[in-house]
Formats: sequence, C-alpha cells, structure tokens
Amino acid sequence: MIEDNIMTKKKFTSLIEDMVHNKGMTYFDSILELCADRGIEPEDIGKLISPAIKDKLEAECIEANMIKGGNALPL
Repeated sequence: MIEDNIMTKKKFTSLIEDMVHNKGMTYFDSILELCADRGIEPEDIGKLISPAIKDKLEAECIEANMIKGGNALPL
C-alpha cells in the first residue's frame, strides 16, 4: 500500500521507539539505522523528529559528551 511507503512524524517516532526498546539501541543509532534502511539522508529528517525524540536524543548526546549540556546539576 502507498501508506506503508509514506514516512510521517508519528510513524518515524514509533519506529525509533521500537528500535530503542526492543533492540536496546540508542536513539542516535536508531535514527541513523532507520535512515540507512529507508534510504533517507540524515539531513532530511528534521521534520520527522518529534519534540519528545529530540529531547531524548539531546539528553543521550549530553550524557555521551557529544554536545555540551545546559544547566543540569551533576547527580
């Protein structure tokens, strides 16, 4: 069906969450793998990433020292 080929924000979010929870992957790796599997350039997914995924990805990258964090207290 045509609907199966169309990538929506809801479908993209669902696929990412499934990969994270079922395969134990990080959000970063899940996004990159999904892009590779679907032939999507990572630069083109800005509109597909929900705010919730963005927040989780940002937290994951801060924890991995990939980006600088904000004003979070070290606990």
